[in-house]
Amino acid sequence: MEPIEIKKILESTLALEEIHVKGDGNHFEVIAIGKIFDGMSRVKKQQIIYGPLMEYIKTSAIHALQINALTPAEWARNKKLMQPL
Repeated sequence: MEPIEIKKILESTLALEEIHVKGDGNHFEVIAIGKIFDGMSRVKKQQIIYGPLMEYIKTSAIHALQINALTPAEWARNKKLMQPL
């Protein structure tokens, strides 16, 4: 499976403002930004991302998945913290 495929699945099933996916064919990292995550626990946010991808996880098309699901405010704060001084 390719990162672009995961991105398309998540874009078509979830109301996200922004999504970034990278990986090597088995192991992937997803950064998902959306208002839908507002007020959710970290576990609930991850469950929202896992939902549309579960069939691919079950068939081992996706072996490992690292998820960062953030609200737009959390994303803005993280981007600000990552900027060099």
